[in-house]
Amino acid sequence: MILGIETSCDETAAALVTDSGEVRASVIASQAELHARYGGVVPEIASRRHLELVGPVAREALAAAGASLEDVDAIAVTQGPGLVGALLVGVSAAKALAWSRKLPLVPVDHLDGHIASLYLDATPIEPPFVCLLASGGHTQLRAVRGRGSSELLGTTLDDAAGEAFDKGARLLGLGYPGGASIDRLAQEGDPTAFAFPVAKLAGLDFSFSGLKTALLYAVKRLEEAELDARRADLAASYQHAIVTALSRRVADAARKTGLDRVAVVGGVAANSGLRESLPDAVFAPLAYCTDNAAMIASAARFVEPLPYPRYLDLDVYASRR
Repeated sequence: MILGIETSCDETAAALVTDSGEVRASVIASQAELHARYGGVVPEIASRRHLELVGPVAREALAAAGASLEDVDAIAVTQGPGLVGALLVGVSAAKALAWSRKLPLVPVDHLDGHIASLYLDATPIEPPFVCLLASGGHTQLRAVRGRGSSELLGTTLDDAAGEAFDKGARLLGLGYPGGASIDRLAQEGDPTAFAFPVAKLAGLDFSFSGLKTALLYAVKRLEEAELDARRADLAASYQHAIVTALSRRVADAARKTGLDRVAVVGGVAANSGLRESLPDAVFAPLAYCTDNAAMIASAARFVEPLPYPRYLDLDVYASRR
């Protein structure tokens, strides 16, 4: 059994996952309410909150699984990418837990963790497939040809899709996290009311900065009363443009690679518009779309563990190497 720990951004999470991919427990303490007043994650605040929560969350996960540290065979932890201060809290806690019982430690790449969320529980998808990874910090297309290995096909050149949702929500005066706020409001609007641009790039890369600027100008052109009346249309049209960019690139990737199966992971995978636009795709379960430790423990099954005590000098990284 693997104890996973995830602290890359603003969720403090711990999970117990068996070697077969059964999730015995998954606990997530979100900081969304804490950061909502700032309209986004404040790294220093996130790090301090992780310090307070990582111990209690790990204990709660063990209790929920009816287990103790004596039942754990390995500790898995997110090494990066993410906020350095937040990552250091999780890695330090994982080192201490592993060292205390001379257990192996498995450093996991956060993005590989998102893909490994597809391998949890009773009906995992088996490679090969094209995977769209869309979250607050990352938007990528990957050709997954085996568990634990994937090839980068395309990435965002500026904002990630989730970041575009958050910035759009701020421009519209909505709450944080922005993706959920826009998704809810979009249900009341007309996605064709505003013709927002979808970037046309060579290859399989993404760009959302121009779309964000278009929304800014659209908001500035409206008087306050009209903005209130058309906020739902703006949200629906903005979401439609993001979803169109993602779904078109997925189709391009499937055609270029010859892989006819598509999977979608990451926080944006929870978006209702994206799910509707890719009806044949396999989506990560909603419980594992946002950052969680079950996906980290799942990915650890395909990573070579570091034996005791070789991991004591393990460091974190902010961006994917």
